[in-house]
Amino acid sequence: MLGARLAGRRFAGFYTSDLKRAFETAELIGRAVHLEPEPRTSLREVYLGEWEGKTTEEIAARYPEAWASWVEEPDWDVVPHGEGGAAFDTRVAAAMDEILQQHEHGDVLLVTHGGVIQIALHRIVGRPSRGLFPFKIQNASITLIEKRDGRMVIGGVNDIGHLESAVVTDVGPPGARRAHDTG
Repeated sequence: MLGARLAGRRFAGFYTSDLKRAFETAELIGRAVHLEPEPRTSLREVYLGEWEGKTTEEIAARYPEAWASWVEEPDWDVVPHGEGGAAFDTRVAAAMDEILQQHEHGDVLLVTHGGVIQIALHRIVGRPSRGLFPFKIQNASITLIEKRDGRMVIGGVNDIGHLESAVVTDVGPPGARRAHDTG
C-alpha cells in the first residue's frame, strides 16, 4: 500500500533505520520506487534501556518510581539506562542535517520510527520533545517535511490515506503508552 503510493516518484536519496521492522518496510518500498534503502543506525528509535520491549504494566510494576515520574511528566531522562533526551535529540538532528547536506536538491525518503519523526517535527517548531509526543504517528504513515527558502516547513503529519481501515490502529486512551519494539 505504501509502496504503491510512492511508486513513480523519484528520490534523490533513500535511508532507513537499521532496525528490523523499519528496514523490512523500506525494502518493500524500495521495490516500488526502484531504489535500495541505505540503513542508518542514527535513524533508530530512542533506546529505552531497561524499559525496552516491556508493556506499561510491566514497567510500572518493576520501576514504580521512574514510571510515576514519567506519568507525571514524560521525560526520556527518567528511563533507567535509556538513551536520554539530549542524546536522542542530538542524534536525530545530526542525522537529519547530514542527510540534508548530502541532498540539497530533490526529494529524500526516510523510513524510520515515530520517536524520530517526533524529534524532527519538534525541531522544526523549535521545541524540545523531552518524551512528550503531541503528534500522532501511525505505523506506515507519511510525514512530509519540506525545505522552503532555506527553512524547514511541516507539509503534513500522519497521512494514512493509503492504508486500509483494517490496518489502522488506535493508540488507545490518552496517557496509554507501550514501550516500543526495537524490531
